[in-house]
Formats: sequence, structure tokens, C-alpha cells
Amino acid sequence: MTATTHTLASGPGWHVADVICTAGAGDRPFEEEHRDFCVAAVTGGTFRYRAQQGTTMLAPGALLLGNSGTCYECGHEHGSGDRCLSFHFGAAYMERIVAGVPGARRLAFDAARLPPLPALAPLLAEAEAARERADAGAFEELGLRMAAAAVETVSGAPPVRRAPSRRDQKRVAEAVRRIEMDADGPVSLSALADETATSPYHFLRIFRQVAGMTPYQFLLKTRLHRAAMRLRLSDDAISAVAFDAGFNDLSTFNRRFRRDMGETPGNYRARRSIAPVCARFG
Repeated sequence: MTATTHTLASGPGWHVADVICTAGAGDRPFEEEHRDFCVAAVTGGTFRYRAQQGTTMLAPGALLLGNSGTCYECGHEHGSGDRCLSFHFGAAYMERIVAGVPGARRLAFDAARLPPLPALAPLLAEAEAARERADAGAFEELGLRMAAAAVETVSGAPPVRRAPSRRDQKRVAEAVRRIEMDADGPVSLSALADETATSPYHFLRIFRQVAGMTPYQFLLKTRLHRAAMRLRLSDDAISAVAFDAGFNDLSTFNRRFRRDMGETPGNYRARRSIAPVCARFG
């Protein structure tokens, strides 16, 4: 076995995996099949990819594009090993993505790859950072954005950035209320889109336009705000505060809290008792 696959996150109709291949020039390529639509970001190494759309060389920063039900081969004649963030989408899920991309009409990739494009670099960096942080919650949105960017680029349709309609604004407002009510539990992008009767990608796009951030970013902001308030107002254990706010483990909570609030939860709480003393001498 020359490749190991580790699933990072999944949901109805999609999943993302970290795929590490150790094959070299002496390993003979063998035929495999794309069971779903695939958009894989190459994050290390180079390899040859042969599929129905043609044969191409893939290097870091490129996107491998695979159509559901088609066969392919990967070869390493010019170097050993590679690593990819591989996003997979069922046909029904992919159809909804395509429907949400203005100007896109075909549910298939005509090209076998997208080269390392400057416009895609920030998105690929976000995806790699999420992998390194083990941020499973970020991958549904990242997968949608990755697939939509691939569809948009391959189709050649110029990006259309319409201002959100009043109906879209109402949908986002309803989604914001839903996130605020259920912030301590799992909230999926697909479920929010279904509740507002939109495709996942269209919902993600209008949410970012109206709210200025993605649904997942708003969810994290809401959780951190509630945790910060509780740290200020109670003496509950930091672990209890983290779990009750919706974080699955303490290390993730500590890391996010420090990144967004500029200090650890413990230091943030400690300043609660210092502030009144400082005020008397102000």
C-alpha cells in the first residue's frame, strides 16, 4: 500500500481526506475510479495524473479535478511521494454547487487540473491551515468554496457579484438567529441552507456578503463571546465553560480563545479581579 487516507471531516454528500502517497518511480501505476466528484489540492510532491480529460503533471498549489464514475491513474516517474487535501462530493451535492455558481451549466470537469493560480492561493492556504489545526468544522465551507472556485474557473464564466436581495437578507437574518439559539450544538452549513431553501454555495455566498463572515466564523464568534462572558461572571472550571459553549475539546478552545482574544482563558479570567482595583487608582 503506497497511500494512506485519513478522513478529516464529512457530512451528507461530502467528505475531505488527507491523502499521503509514498509511491516512487519503481512503483507501477494502477487504475482507480473516482466514486464521487473530486477536487484535490496538492500540498506536497509532484505526480502524473491520467484521467478521461487527459494527462497532466500536478505540483503543489494545483487542483486535481475528477468526475464521478471515471477511471484514473497516478504515476511518480519523476519523484517520490505526494500529499493532497482531497475533497469529495456526491452527484446530488455537486449538482447543488454547480447550480449556485452563476454562469456554470455542466456537471462535469472538462479539464484534469487547475494549475497553481494566484487567485486560489489564499483558499489553499486556509485549507492547509485547517488541516494542521485539525479544524474539522471549517472543512464543509472550505470544500464548497474549493469546488465552486474550480467550477467557476473551468467553466470560464465571469464572476457575478450581485447585491443580496431583501429575501436573501431575510434568509441570513433567520440563519443568524438559528446559530445564536443552537450555538452550543452542531450547526451544519447544509442544514442552514436547507432551512432557507437555498443551495449550500448560494447560502454561503450571501451569508458572507450580508454578515461579513462565514456561518462557521459567526458560530465560533458566538461561542467565544459566550465563553468569555461566563469566564467573567462565574468561577466554573474552564473545561466546563469550553464544553458548554460547544467546543469539543479543551485544547481547541484554549487555542482559539488565545488567537481571537489575545490571551489565555485563565489570564482573561484573572483580569476580572484586577480591573476594579485599577479603577480606584485611575
